[in-house]
Amino acid sequence: MAKQGAKKMKDENKKRLDFLLRLILASNVIYIVVRMAIMHSSFTWKHWIGLMVTSTAYFLSYKQLASMAKPVYSDNGELLDGGFDLSTGGVCEYLYDVIYITIFVQLMSIISGKFWWTYLVIPAFAGYKVFGLLRGTFFSGGSEGEVEDEKTRKKREKMEKKASRGKMIKTRTR
Repeated sequence: MAKQGAKKMKDENKKRLDFLLRLILASNVIYIVVRMAIMHSSFTWKHWIGLMVTSTAYFLSYKQLASMAKPVYSDNGELLDGGFDLSTGGVCEYLYDVIYITIFVQLMSIISGKFWWTYLVIPAFAGYKVFGLLRGTFFSGGSEGEVEDEKTRKKREKMEKKASRGKMIKTRTR
């Protein structure tokens, strides 16, 4: 009964990964059938490169998610950990975004090659995040040099005084 959470996490992660794998396979099949079989006269070496780029993006993102979701077993085969929760934000969310953007780009590139420009969203967002991190780390204005007005100072002192008193616990006496 103590390992129910781990079993549940393992099952949820398996469902998510199976769903992603079905999406990836469906996207590749649609692209190959439509682009290579139906529109074969306009299929060039650029489309082969595009297929390799999308396949690489799929592979790397899916492999990272699968390694994060990998459950841990003891020596006797007992489930110790169900793996990382793939429904959380952070890196998992970014990897999902890469997969979904890749699906969009791959399927829409059947219609027009200009949809490949959508792939620039991924490095643009990464640059935005890195810039925000660097700006906060190196270029923060800091509160050391700011001048505090009278009202803000009094409010801060009042809050500090209140915090230093501690909490009073009111009890009801009969």
